[in-house]
Amino acid sequence: MILELFEGMDQVFLEVAQALLPLLIFFGVFQVALLKLPRVYVMNLGRGILVAFLGMVLFLQGVNVAFLPAGREIGEAITAFGHLWLLIPLGFLLGFVATYAEPAVRVLGYQVAESSSGYIKESLIVYTLSFAVAISVSLGMARLVYGIPLLYILIPGYSLVIILLFLTDPEFAGIAFDSGGVATGPMAVTFLLSLAVGVAAGIEGRNPVIDGFGLIALIALAPILSVLALGILYRGTRGEE
Repeated sequence: MILELFEGMDQVFLEVAQALLPLLIFFGVFQVALLKLPRVYVMNLGRGILVAFLGMVLFLQGVNVAFLPAGREIGEAITAFGHLWLLIPLGFLLGFVATYAEPAVRVLGYQVAESSSGYIKESLIVYTLSFAVAISVSLGMARLVYGIPLLYILIPGYSLVIILLFLTDPEFAGIAFDSGGVATGPMAVTFLLSLAVGVAAGIEGRNPVIDGFGLIALIALAPILSVLALGILYRGTRGEE
């Protein structure tokens, strides 16, 4: 049982190493040519990269071993239970939790708060994205339950994005589109996508390939809309001041 936890970990080691190696080479070239940072700083940086490497390996291994099969099994179990409407509130709950636990969302919130000198709070960004993804996942579950075509949601959604771009505070435009990327991190892609595929496989008349995928597109759309709407609220607050 314990050995199963480490199955495929060598591949994860290789993938993480391939991801970090170009960054190390890039830093090494700049260190030699331009930066010339003190030796102590470089050693601390090396320790930090090592910790990040081990953390990424353990995180991704845990995701592959736990979240992928868990999501699929939960989806199939709920559809076998028969009360498909439960997928909608469950999708809201799981979407919120998965996004709140997403490391990339935390990083974005921290960077936004730091760059804006605290004007835009980190917690505000985190909770905005979490609620947005929660709504999008519940909408994705409703799409599976009632057979709603994906384009019926995406086309109006991205059309609304274009409209909101002209109404929102300009500071929020870039944050909005970046938030769509960070919300589709390993937590969402592994757990929520596998959940959707499991649900599609368990509902009669649904095709896991056609209906099971597309949830990540909804997850990417929702944070963009929510942050743009947040920018409109900030612009209104400024106008009142």
